Order: sequence, then structure tokens, then C-alpha cells
Amino acid sequence: MNDRLVIVDGVRTPFCKMGSDLAPLGADELGRIAVNALLTRTGIDPAIVDEVIFGCVGQPPDAANIARVIALRAGIPKSVPAITVHRNCASGCEAITQAQEKILAGRGSVFIVGGTESMSNYPLLFQQATAEKFSRLSRAKTFGQKLKAFAAFRPKDFQPRIGLQLGLTDPICGLNMGETAEVLAREFGITRQEQDEFALRSHQRAIAAREKLAEEICPIFPNLNFATRNPQSTIVADNGPRENQTLEALAKLKPVFDRKTGSVTAGNSSQITDGAVALLVMSEKRAAELNFKPLGVLTGYAYAGCDPSRMGLGPLFAIAKTNFQIADADLIEINEAFAAQTLAVMRGAQSEKFAREFLRRENPLGEISIEKLNVNGGAIALGHPVGATGARLALTSLKELQRRNAKRALVTLCVGGGQGAALWLERI
Repeated sequence: MNDRLVIVDGVRTPFCKMGSDLAPLGADELGRIAVNALLTRTGIDPAIVDEVIFGCVGQPPDAANIARVIALRAGIPKSVPAITVHRNCASGCEAITQAQEKILAGRGSVFIVGGTESMSNYPLLFQQATAEKFSRLSRAKTFGQKLKAFAAFRPKDFQPRIGLQLGLTDPICGLNMGETAEVLAREFGITRQEQDEFALRSHQRAIAAREKLAEEICPIFPNLNFATRNPQSTIVADNGPRENQTLEALAKLKPVFDRKTGSVTAGNSSQITDGAVALLVMSEKRAAELNFKPLGVLTGYAYAGCDPSRMGLGPLFAIAKTNFQIADADLIEINEAFAAQTLAVMRGAQSEKFAREFLRRENPLGEISIEKLNVNGGAIALGHPVGATGARLALTSLKELQRRNAKRALVTLCVGGGQGAALWLERI
């Protein structure tokens, strides 16, 4: 029992749509803000932290091992090591579970974990042929050599490859993440209306939960806008949830990934988002020594692989590897990568055929009740900063368990590349 990982507290930045309020801030700065707020909120002495573990998918080239950059800029002592982890959408979960494994291995007892992502700042990339031309230009010494190297460039050389688009495309199956959602919509018979209704519910619940979600959020104070000499507005809330969202508006959106017969739209997909989350976690014994009353404890977890072209079903494979049943959960958080993907998970969980053919078990996993699922909204409304989402789901679910005086939450995500993650958390 003394080796169990407990989550003492957590904090996150607002989650903001790509290209909006948080776009001027890099992933390292978002992470620093979250860690600083966590240190302030908990009053923990940074010197007793054994390691900082942060998830990040699109690591900035100017902040290698971004966890280390975040730690130092947040005031964590230089003697405290830091490591960046990357399990695509489950990177925030990976940070938590790596801390648990280090505790069990006797490699520390106090950790700051979390995730950060600035999807606004994913780079534009030159093609390899263009890079080679730049290389030849840089090596040219005489004017004639430079002129010859420069003359080799063509207009197409300056057409960049979009880093975000590349990152959201699976190199094994050749599909982007939205196309994998279309696969599931067809195979599970999920209609466009069902997806739009699910998306609407996500927005409605997020709007209704604004005051609750505010408990997780630290404000961000932008720098002075030198063009106007006026301070920009303080950012205090997620900007993805839409108060005026309607089924009619969602129905007008055109499919993005299969324009002829598809049903996955921008409105029933997760938003591309900037944000960061920081959690203070430690062994149960250490928390007692420091007189902390944790939010909850990690009681089980699993990661699993699946077909990359059906990556959205990853939660089912991961849940099946844990020691709990879906019926054991008082609350369930499934990351809403796409409405079609989440609905497919809900149907697959009740399918005897899926259980037998893919999970190698006689009985289905069980019903995922809509009354227990994503009660404060999900990524369709709140957004999905991929490196941070797993940590956000853990924080949100633990705080909701406290409010409801409930016992157990299941946190699960699909993972690009064909994986799933599942964490079981309990209120102490």
C-alpha cells in the first residue's frame, strides 16, 4: 500500500483552440505556467521533488527534452532530473504511470508529472530535396558557387509540408486520424445524426460545468501588447465550448475526411488545441509523511495495441487488460477524439462478437452509461492538446469523484498508431 501512487493535486492552463488565445505561447511556456501554478497551489518544496515527467507529442526544436526546460524555468532545482515521454494521445497518462513504476522500483517518491502541447506552433517543414539545396547553398564559398546553388531553387521548393498534418497521419496504415474514425463509423453503423447529437451533448455539458472546470484552471496573464500599450485580457477559461451550439449548425458542416460519403466533420471531432496540465503525485507513504490529503490513488492501468486503421478502438483493448470491470466505475472519461470513435467504443464494449473475436473473452466488457460518461464535456468541446489530455482526464475525473463523494473512475483514450490506455483512479 505504501508504494501506491496518489495524486495530491493538479492544475491546468485554459485549453484554447489552435491559433487563438494561447498561440503566442510555446509548449515550454505553457508547461512552465502550469508547474508554477501547481507549486503555488500545493506549497510543495521544489527541492523534495525527485523527478519531473512531462508528456509532449510535438516537441519544439528549440526546447529539446521539454520536461527539463519546463522544470528549470519553473524553479525546480537543477539537481532534479526531468524526462519527456511520448505515447501520442496518452502521453499525459504515460507520465503518471511512469511515476508509479519509478516508485515501485524505489527510484523516487515525489514527482511532478503532466503534459503540454502547443499545436499552434507545430512547424512547417521543407521537403528533403529543398533542404539539400539549402545545404549546398550554405557550403558555397565563391559568388559563382552561391549563384549556381541559388539558381537550383524552384517555386515548389518553398511549398512547405505541414507538420501537424504529417503528425496526424499514420505512416503504417496511411490513414489520417479522421479517416480512421470514418472506418469505425461505417463498421459500427454510426450515423451522422448520432455523431452530431454526441457533439452537442459535449458542448452542453462543458458549458454547464464551467464553474467546476474553473477549479482546475490557473489564469494566464499575457504580456503587454506593445502595439496598443494595453495589457491583453487575462485568459481564465477554455474557449472551445460553444454556448449557442445547435444540431442545425452541426448538420450544416461538410464531412472533412470523406467528402462524398463521410460523416466525420470538424463539429463532431475533437478540437486542435493548446494547453498544459501539471500534477503533483507521490507514494502514499510520502504523502502521509508530508500531511497531504490526496485527491485519489492510481489502482490499476494498462496499455494495449490494436490495428492502426482502427486506432479508435484502443480503449477496449486496454480496459480488457485491467483488473476491473466497466461496471466498477462511478465515472468514465473517454477522450473524445471523434464522436464516431467514442460511440464505436461504447458499442464495442457491449458486443459479444467483438469480445470473442478481438478480446478473446466470452463476455463483453459491459455498458458504458451516457450518464457516467464525460459528465463535464469532452474533447469535442474542451479540446485535445495531445500531450496533455491524459493528465487532464485524470484531474477532471478525480475532482468530480470528490464532488459526488463517489469511489472509482475509469480514464481511457485511443492512441494514434493503434494503441489504447486505461487508468483506474479511486478517491481516498
